[in-house]
Amino acid sequence: MTKTSSFSAPKGIPDYVPPGSAEFVAVRDGLVRAARLAGYGHIELPVFEDTGLFTRGVGESTDVVTKEMYTFPDRGDRSVTLRPEGTAGVMRAVIEHGLDRGQLPVKLCYSGPFFRYERPQAGRYRQLQQVGIEAIGVDDPALDAEVIAIADAGFRGLGLDGFRLEITSLGDETCRPQYRELLQEFLFGLPLDEQTRRRAELNPLRVLDDKRREVRAMTADAPLMIDHLSESAKAHFEQVLGHLDALGVPYVVNPRMVRGLDYYTKTTFEFVHDGLGAQSGIGGGGRYDGLMAELGGQPLSGIGFGLGVDRTMLALEAEGKSAGNPARCEVFGVPLGEAAQHRMVVLAAQLRSAGVRVDLAYGGRGVKGAMKAADRSGAKFTMVLGDRDLVDSTIGLKDMATGEQRQVPLGEVVGVLRASLGG
Repeated sequence: MTKTSSFSAPKGIPDYVPPGSAEFVAVRDGLVRAARLAGYGHIELPVFEDTGLFTRGVGESTDVVTKEMYTFPDRGDRSVTLRPEGTAGVMRAVIEHGLDRGQLPVKLCYSGPFFRYERPQAGRYRQLQQVGIEAIGVDDPALDAEVIAIADAGFRGLGLDGFRLEITSLGDETCRPQYRELLQEFLFGLPLDEQTRRRAELNPLRVLDDKRREVRAMTADAPLMIDHLSESAKAHFEQVLGHLDALGVPYVVNPRMVRGLDYYTKTTFEFVHDGLGAQSGIGGGGRYDGLMAELGGQPLSGIGFGLGVDRTMLALEAEGKSAGNPARCEVFGVPLGEAAQHRMVVLAAQLRSAGVRVDLAYGGRGVKGAMKAADRSGAKFTMVLGDRDLVDSTIGLKDMATGEQRQVPLGEVVGVLRASLGG
């Protein structure tokens, strides 16, 4: 009778275990690699922060703050929150460590789990995995385009191509106040429920992001920010699009786009994949020119993105593609006997030192069981070493793809395997 654990993972939080975890690692590392190529340095953020950082930084009117944050008092009765997103924490760290006093822009990259209390469904988890970048301190349309192009290159580098980039401008301090008044005037003329009316008072843009069919119908003719941009904001947006054209990054202007965080200004974008159904966003971001000052730092601009690792994996699956190699190792060793095991352990260490991934059959299992384990490991080559091989100073080397087996001098097997594996 198989014994089962009385424990399971919390609802809405996925486990990634072998062999599927290889896909997770490949997607995460692929998205990070695109940022590294553009000079973004790693930043490791706390998993929880002072709750005020997120209420001020993310926005009190957002669903993230009002409905989705995991907030609790710590043992010192301080209110802390599991991080729901990365930008506010990065900005806090930049201010705290004085990174904004050095060379600008400050270019940072991070990855890891973020937490939102949401109704679990495919692609929408309570612990979501993201890769993010932030470029802080320079207000330059070319930098906006770089950030967007990094995300595009990250997705394409994984083999993903069935997505589209949607982009808009949310204006700046020279045109946002006038637009806010215009939009509120329109919204207050609608028969909104009390909660939606309060949202319109706090941040009227949030109402345009309401997913309810009746609200979307009422706001279909609402004035749009992109039609009321100041000359400076309009010029900035046009330059961003010009850079994207030059870089060959395709996009669709979506004037009704509203991101789920309050700090966005000017360039705002989202990557969408229709193969994911309702949860179609696989990543997005934008510029947040007032955030640093809001958190007590210099009035410096910034732009960044968050890309969903979980969502990207689902998008690859929808396209019938895979980015990861589920093989645990490249070489599997099968020792036959105690003396052979002693020699095989040393041989495995030599191969690992040479950068080859190696696993061994342990527990003295027979040849049949050991070869099954070798096959399941995904190794390209299996080494078989017995007492007679030790006497002859040779080792059996089997190509798992072709089934061909040959004897190789023990002293040469490391070099032979490295050459065969392209190392």
